[in-house]
Amino acid sequence: MRCVIARFPFELTKDGVLASMKGVKPEPITGESVIIGRRHYPVKQVGQVITRQDRRDFSAGEVLRAMTRLGFTCRSLPDAVPATTSAPLP
Repeated sequence: MRCVIARFPFELTKDGVLASMKGVKPEPITGESVIIGRRHYPVKQVGQVITRQDRRDFSAGEVLRAMTRLGFTCRSLPDAVPATTSAPLP
């Protein structure tokens, strides 16, 4: 599949992305993520590995669009759960 990330054209395939991410340890997720194989990767990490560009050169949206079109599951950061107190405060 042909896509443009950071104004550069890339020819990406699902197998190519899987091969690129093989052996890459996922970083902690602080935003959107992509599930590749059994692992959850931050979108910016995936973009950096598959494009070999600096993370500041592309947006998370560009990578999310490409990964979704390739058939990968993408997730956004879950909303914060409000904290509840179990005991009344004195």
